[in-house]
Amino acid sequence: MMWAIQENRLHGQLLSYGGKTLVHGDKGELEFLLAGDVRIVPCPPSLRPEDCMEIRFHPQFSHHQFPLRREAYR
Repeated sequence: MMWAIQENRLHGQLLSYGGKTLVHGDKGELEFLLAGDVRIVPCPPSLRPEDCMEIRFHPQFSHHQFPLRREAYR
């Protein structure tokens, strides 16, 4: 199952980068990495794979190694 990041404060839109919805296969990792006013939600069935970008390819997350090793963040 893939997970998406939903912004709580605006219209509940899924976060995107470059027109692609940001997704990840591990809900726990997203919750660990992202704090703030977001929710982790299942990807809607209408979301096509070609319209998605795995979060590991987002420039702000490119320095993270997936799967995460939480002990590396202490």
